[in-house]
Amino acid sequence: MNFEHCMRCTICVENCPVFRVNPAFPGPKQAGPDAQRFRSKREKAVDEWVLLCSQCKRCEMSCPSGVEPAQIILEAQQRFGAEHPHTPAHLLFANNYYLSALGSLTAPVANRVAATATGRKIFNAFGIATSIPFPPFRFRKLSREKKTRSRSGRKVAFFYGCFINFYRPDIGRKIIRLLQYFGIDVVLPPQWCCGLPALGNGNLSLARSFALKNAASLSNYVDAGYDILYSCTSCGLCLLHDYQRILDVPQAKKIAERTFDLHEYLLRLINDGDIEPAFTEVRRALAYHIPCHLRALKIGYPAVKLLERIPGLSCAVLDDSCCGLSGSYGFKKSNEATAMELGRRAVYRISKTGAEAIVADCGSCRMQLGALSELEAFDPVEILCESLNICAPKTG
Repeated sequence: MNFEHCMRCTICVENCPVFRVNPAFPGPKQAGPDAQRFRSKREKAVDEWVLLCSQCKRCEMSCPSGVEPAQIILEAQQRFGAEHPHTPAHLLFANNYYLSALGSLTAPVANRVAATATGRKIFNAFGIATSIPFPPFRFRKLSREKKTRSRSGRKVAFFYGCFINFYRPDIGRKIIRLLQYFGIDVVLPPQWCCGLPALGNGNLSLARSFALKNAASLSNYVDAGYDILYSCTSCGLCLLHDYQRILDVPQAKKIAERTFDLHEYLLRLINDGDIEPAFTEVRRALAYHIPCHLRALKIGYPAVKLLERIPGLSCAVLDDSCCGLSGSYGFKKSNEATAMELGRRAVYRISKTGAEAIVADCGSCRMQLGALSELEAFDPVEILCESLNICAPKTG
């Protein structure tokens, strides 16, 4: 623990979006390093307010002393979750992978029920917020995509994550077509939830179970010469950081050394002269929302660099706002007011740009901002494919 290095400058507090709108949360300094000085393993955890932290990581990005308040709070959240009964909402979201698989299998019925007033009442009874509509499940999930091969020596294993697999497999198919467009061999390795929903909902054992399964699978592909690509920034952060730190996965370091953000990977190939995309004109005025976890990855904004190469495209970059949803965080009734207020603030900044649509790497950011602004929200890949005239089959 590096809490001793905290010099109480409060910069982390100033950069914490939850602290700004929720007076019940004492802020990352008090919830993290300050409280850590007094936490004892011999006493039961009592600081329930650690659950109000959304794990956006903005406190860690701003700390000049290298203290990791979010990491300290995350470990405190795990301890609190282990020592206290879980709420129904925490139990459901920790098992989101299995619930999403069931929802995909029963997509027509599940989507119809979720859209009804009765369905919303059931969600509310379990402590689940319904201000933002859930994305519809897709029956033909991405994991059912047929295997493809190319003659290129360059090969990648795509870690697509739960959101793309169960809710937006169309984006996943476009990612596959985009990589194939550049002559890259793409495989979909056996995979489970990255583990972040379980981790964020206080179920450390389930999170580690997912992580160990993924690591065993991905490690084989690394050994076979594959690079691992992710497009979800939260999945990427979990693979690169949480697997090594809090989940203590044996193969984590080896996997992290060969794991890249999709846009980071493509940009590197362009800069090295290995690929030359022939971007065509796209006349759109976009507001690019930077997800908190993309900032936390410390790789810059590679998708922005790619979009800047598209002629006719106007892209206002907004990196000073949190969307507020933070995955399952904003879907809990207990956090609904906080999530909505942060979302409204982000949408206000977007409206000032005059953009006609939103683009963001993160699926939950697009859900939140698209719903609150009533603007169309795109994944960067959708814009890249539009410029390159790449289409994916419309199935599922």
